[in-house]
Amino acid sequence: MGGSMFSILILVLLFAVMYFLMIRPQKKREKETKAMRAGLGVGDEIVTIGGLCCKVVKTKEESIVVQVGPDKVKMEFMRWAVSKVVKQGSGHVEKASVDDFDEVADAEKHEAKKSKPKRMKKAAVVEEEAAEAVEEVKEVAEEAVPEVEEAAE
Repeated sequence: MGGSMFSILILVLLFAVMYFLMIRPQKKREKETKAMRAGLGVGDEIVTIGGLCCKVVKTKEESIVVQVGPDKVKMEFMRWAVSKVVKQGSGHVEKASVDDFDEVADAEKHEAKKSKPKRMKKAAVVEEEAAEAVEEVKEVAEEAVPEVEEAAE
């Protein structure tokens, strides 16, 4: 009777050790992963299970739409394909004001300048200089028109 009781006690003890060392931590990790995927919000920077680094632009019930690369290509992934969140975004939408739109426009211009290759950056600088030169010519022409009209009279 004592030997069978001892063997049952060893089995119960072995199961308890396995539960606390293997099963419980695995369930805890699964719960954290599920909460992380459910808590994804707009603006979060994530890494997919395939290793793709991207930014969340839209969330749906079972999927998310992400933006990838400097060309801002948008793709849709299932939520279960998210491996980890690298950086938390704003996650909520606020009412926008006119100043917010100006800040966004300035940020987009700055981003566009940063993401261009050197040749395109040089071309953009030349275009800006050309636009400034055209403005100067227009100003000079506007000042000269009244003088020419007076001389013609």
